Amino acid sequence: MGQKLFPCFTLCLIVSLSPTIYRYPLVYSQLDYNFYANSCPGLPWIVSKGVQSAVNNDYRMAASLLRLHFHDCIVNGCDASVLLDATIDFTGEKNAPANRNSLRGFEVIDNIKAEVERYCPLTVSCADILTLAAKEAVSMAGGVYSSWPGPIGRRDGTTPREKGAGWGYNRGYNFWLVPLGRRDGTTASEEAVNEQIPSPFEPLQNITAKFTSKGLDLKDVVVLSGGHTIGYAQCFAFKRRLFDFQGSGKPDPTLDSSLLSNLQSTCPNGDASKTNLAPLDVTSSNKFDNLYYTNLKSNKALLESDQALMGDPQTAAMVESYSMNPLIFYNDFVASMIKLGNVGVLTGENGEIRKKCGSVN
Repeated sequence: MGQKLFPCFTLCLIVSLSPTIYRYPLVYSQLDYNFYANSCPGLPWIVSKGVQSAVNNDYRMAASLLRLHFHDCIVNGCDASVLLDATIDFTGEKNAPANRNSLRGFEVIDNIKAEVERYCPLTVSCADILTLAAKEAVSMAGGVYSSWPGPIGRRDGTTPREKGAGWGYNRGYNFWLVPLGRRDGTTASEEAVNEQIPSPFEPLQNITAKFTSKGLDLKDVVVLSGGHTIGYAQCFAFKRRLFDFQGSGKPDPTLDSSLLSNLQSTCPNGDASKTNLAPLDVTSSNKFDNLYYTNLKSNKALLESDQALMGDPQTAAMVESYSMNPLIFYNDFVASMIKLGNVGVLTGENGEIRKKCGSVN
């Protein structure tokens, strides 16, 4: 699945409407957009090629990489702890109920890391690779363009090392630059996952509290929920809406009747169907767009936590805005993703640069 091509007038309009997205500062908090400009200039090319190959082989992988990044950052910060295998010292995050048999894309990050190590040994953190991969995944699903900062005018080379800092400018417009310089954590916690990952069954107030504890806000809840415009969910995450909502013995009355019928067919009542899949966005599940918000207005959200955005006046107003203005959604999504990627980062002498993402050095 390739990157969506916007017509010229749309590109120009985005630039004119989005000066804060187009003209980034050179530093975002502790991180720096040019962090690897000299030490690993081919990094964006390697990550882009790795994600493209993975998405071409499995179209669901774009959503999986985005979700993997979120599940890393929302639990004790963006330190690649979600990638660690369990050891005798810690149980790890992969086997927590919210992640077990659900998170995907570990092998994609491992493959990209191995390639990065060939060109830039012990230089680039797994946390930075995961952050870049999430950005590339959104781009390849049709979202905002990706790019890399660097001097205007440099030509692309033919190898990862030669395709250096000018890579972004040679491809087009800078809409989503990722500040870098994260270091990897040296431990993980299954307990932290259980406490900090928002659940699709939780009320909006609880989910918002988990976001605000990370320095995010109500707007970020609405915007990042828009990531559900791509991807699928297993039936166990929403099946109680279909047959016995809140112990009523009846379906969720807010769920669109036609969608209800389709979902009951996909997820028959019983344990055998709990791992069946249904699209989070029933309109365009493989395309990153703003139709997720249109679905919310029509009571066609798959998850309770998504539909709950229409039950609060503040969040409902934002849903209305994003459903009508895709460019505003894209801009705000980029801003919220950058905020998310800055949560609890390790920099300087903290943490380490793992040689392999699944284990500490």
